[in-house]
Amino acid sequence: MRQVVLDTETTGLNPQSGHRIIEIGCVELISRKLTGNHFHVYINPERRVEEEAIGVHGITNEFLADKPLFSDVAQSFYDYIKGAELVIHNAAFDVGFINNEFKLMGGRIKPVESYCEVLDTLAMARKKHPGQKNNLDALCKRYGIINSHRELHGALLDAEILADVYLLLSGGQTNFLLAKEDSPTHMSGGMKRISSCGSLPIIRATDEEKLAHQKYLKDISQGDEPVLW
Repeated sequence: MRQVVLDTETTGLNPQSGHRIIEIGCVELISRKLTGNHFHVYINPERRVEEEAIGVHGITNEFLADKPLFSDVAQSFYDYIKGAELVIHNAAFDVGFINNEFKLMGGRIKPVESYCEVLDTLAMARKKHPGQKNNLDALCKRYGIINSHRELHGALLDAEILADVYLLLSGGQTNFLLAKEDSPTHMSGGMKRISSCGSLPIIRATDEEKLAHQKYLKDISQGDEPVLW
């Protein structure tokens, strides 16, 4: 199964008030393993970024001035996410902004829900940890994921962190094996995830080892106390 862990940064909080996407970051999971295939782009929103938003993500108007428009990257973004299950924290926010961007293009690309399943990790966390804080920082602390390098929000960094959170939140252990050694994705704390080492050798017990094991089991079964297997 292909999943895309996604995050966005925006000029403000509400697309209905004219706010736009300024950054998209995605990392890919296939069969719950990070592949190293990511999508990341900064976008010129064609409007001013609110000061409150800059205080959150640190992305300035000057930095965005020469970046592509959403319409310039829309097709490659669509091609990347099409058919995947999107894993998003507070999905209504990001999906709302993405669908608004597609709408501003005249609806040439349909809403995200038309070609992607959407999984909201915030809803998952609230169900699993009711009455507790369930923002990304709180979940990192709860699951022991070090995110001290996350001084400001950033879409790609947050997507990488969310991938680790999601794998633990959904009951599985995070898999730190990536397909490529030169992937920009890093483990919490700055240590680089190691590349896959390929198939592991199967080492079978010899006949002598099997006999020794049977003798050991017989010896410990002769005591006064019952043996718990």
